[in-house]
Amino acid sequence: MISVRIAAVVFNSPRGNTRANLDRMEDWVAGARAKGAGIVCFPELNITGYGTDAGMQQEAQPVPGLLTERICAMAARHGLVILAGLAEQAGDGRICASHLVVAPAGLLGRYRKLHIAPPEQPVFSAGDRVPIFEACGIRFGIQLCYDAHFPELSARMALDGADVIFMPHASPRGSSEEKRSSWMRHLPARAFDNGVFVVACNQAGDNGAGLTFPGLAMAIGPDGRVIAAEAGGQEGLLVTDLDAARLAAVRSHPMRYFPPHRRPDIYRLAE
Repeated sequence: MISVRIAAVVFNSPRGNTRANLDRMEDWVAGARAKGAGIVCFPELNITGYGTDAGMQQEAQPVPGLLTERICAMAARHGLVILAGLAEQAGDGRICASHLVVAPAGLLGRYRKLHIAPPEQPVFSAGDRVPIFEACGIRFGIQLCYDAHFPELSARMALDGADVIFMPHASPRGSSEEKRSSWMRHLPARAFDNGVFVVACNQAGDNGAGLTFPGLAMAIGPDGRVIAAEAGGQEGLLVTDLDAARLAAVRSHPMRYFPPHRRPDIYRLAE
């Protein structure tokens, strides 16, 4: 990878207000670009808002579609890569929690959440692909909220060449301090065990549909140490540099880079 400046947005995403959410996104994208970021990441379902009720069917949007076109125009106008989330109409009545990857030249692809949390299962359908994206000189994967609790997914992304894993969240439980404590139990491990950067961000505030989010954004180095964090509780912008030298220092160290020494021949995990 090459060094890259990224931005992670702590964003309030009211339900049923997609147009206003898009309008407000533009201000954060402009702010990220003004600070020199090449990639800006928004939380899970930041465009349509989050919920686990049947009303999410009415929020869902097709990809590609008018909403995608709006994000593409935004990326072109500001000259950076946008990672943004929505409830996606996936066909056959299914909806997915999806995250778009949009470059100034257009849509690069999307990630559909693979692990659906139990409260979400009546509403959302799981994806079935583990894509790796490339932009701004880095290779990266995306995991959405509950996905981050499954170590095999991070290992798969690292083995497929990811330098960075973006982890957008729509996690409404607890205070920002409690959310930070929760993240510190597992996100540094995903970074440290796999020798990758991890960048996480969460929704913030009241979504107008009965949920309140504690915010928080965090960037973690491949050594498992926090590089930068946005305290949370309200909207904010975390901007930090992902330094290629930090990644090289881990991956060139015989005792700090673990993936080359895996023994997949003896791992017999239950299906």
